[in-house]
Amino acid sequence: MTEAEIERAQEELDRLLNDPEVRMDPARVWALASRLSQQSGGAGTPR
Repeated sequence: MTEAEIERAQEELDRLLNDPEVRMDPARVWALASRLSQQSGGAGTPR
């Protein structure tokens, strides 16, 4: 992922989690969190 893609994914995840106007989509939240975790090396998440 490029820096721009990471930033867009973080913004989308933030909206999904914090914007009351946006319908919660758990599958999308987990998918975004997984992609971001892989980019950061999964620090702090045991396997």
